[in-house]
Amino acid sequence: MDQDHIHILIRYSPKWGVLENVRLLKQLTTYRIWQKHSTFLSQHFWKERTFWSDGYFSCSIRNVSKETIQKYIQTQGS
Repeated sequence: MDQDHIHILIRYSPKWGVLENVRLLKQLTTYRIWQKHSTFLSQHFWKERTFWSDGYFSCSIRNVSKETIQKYIQTQGS
């Protein structure tokens, strides 16, 4: 796995945009990570309870199969 970012393949409803999905994913995972690891994280993140950076990259897979994208993700960082 890459050291400074992760790859995620998701399917979501078209009624929600990419930004809303990324925002929700970051909010929920930050909350859960802080719930489980607050003692450790508070030693490193003392100003605010953050975890993710502000940015993100998104693209659609369109004509590429889901399996091709999954293989790409699995081989990143190896």
